[in-house]
Amino acid sequence: MTELDSSIKTALVYAGVIIVAIVGISVWLSTLETEFEPNSTHDDNQLQTTTIDKSKFKKAPKIVGIAEYINTTPEQLEKDIENKVVLYDIWTYSCINCIRTLPYITAWDEKYSDDGLLIIGIHSPEFEFEKDLNNVKMAVEKHGIDYPVVLDNDWETWKAFENRYWPRKFIADNEGYIRYDHIGEGAYEETEKVIQQLLKERAMNLGLQVSSAQQLVELEEFEHSAFRTPELYFGYKFAQGRNQLGNSEGFHPNQDISYTMPEKLEQHHFYLEGTWTNLEGSMKIVSDSGIIKLPYHAKEVNIVTANPATLRIQLDGALLPSEHMGLDITTEGILNTSEDGLYNIIKSDIASSHLLEIYIDKPGFEIYTFTFG
Repeated sequence: MTELDSSIKTALVYAGVIIVAIVGISVWLSTLETEFEPNSTHDDNQLQTTTIDKSKFKKAPKIVGIAEYINTTPEQLEKDIENKVVLYDIWTYSCINCIRTLPYITAWDEKYSDDGLLIIGIHSPEFEFEKDLNNVKMAVEKHGIDYPVVLDNDWETWKAFENRYWPRKFIADNEGYIRYDHIGEGAYEETEKVIQQLLKERAMNLGLQVSSAQQLVELEEFEHSAFRTPELYFGYKFAQGRNQLGNSEGFHPNQDISYTMPEKLEQHHFYLEGTWTNLEGSMKIVSDSGIIKLPYHAKEVNIVTANPATLRIQLDGALLPSEHMGLDITTEGILNTSEDGLYNIIKSDIASSHLLEIYIDKPGFEIYTFTFG
């Protein structure tokens, strides 16, 4: 064999190897395409149903023990749930963590209700005044809630969901299986992506046209302080195990106690002056006047109250400055509590330590809790 023949033979071998490689790669790519696009059909607007093993998911419980219905009726709600993706939002209207989630929930309702999403607000009250239908109706109107809200006053639906938190969101697919569970604020992008995915599954299951991908809702999310005063409870029942009443007189269930303001105040504790009735969920002032002092660290302070009152607010012994003035405070540093519920006293850009002082000038004012951000 000549040198030329040898070169030709070598070239032919290499060419054969290259051809085999190209064919192999083509087959491999074809296999990948089939593997990663199992739902492809001839109609780009339709997707085939994907089989999902739902044995690990629980079915959403029935909504039970409801005292009142807002924006719906029992019959209508039962009918509306059928074949819908359902977001169950367990909330209560004086809970600041619940309130911060509502702009997202109402936006999702507006955006996805026509695509098969049903939102149900399960209003499970923390305090007695939150059981009042008129109070809840005012909150529903205030926050622009158009979806059904049910008053779970005896916590029967709360218990059916085995819940322990405000707020909490469960999302069930159109067959009633709970596919998502989130406690507290945040995870809005994640939650909305679950809504979109379950609506897509619903469309496939029902043979409907799948909507094109939509942009996520964009809202400014509240940023909590990394270090802040914890929630403070005035009711002796709620304060069990987390007593932060700083007065030496302490709690005395169902009794009227005269409190004296001590000279030294400790951060993250509240202090009283005047005569106050110790109630299960709150304290009510019975003397002609009284004072609440609170050394705190946060950028936001909220108060949950009942009964009309005019409260004078000071910060560090002076009139409340504009940069710390809450949404519900007048320019004169006054808080008028005309309705039972939550009020924002302090709102600032950064967390800092201060002494909050509240002066009450008549009996009847009732306070439940301080919350912070």
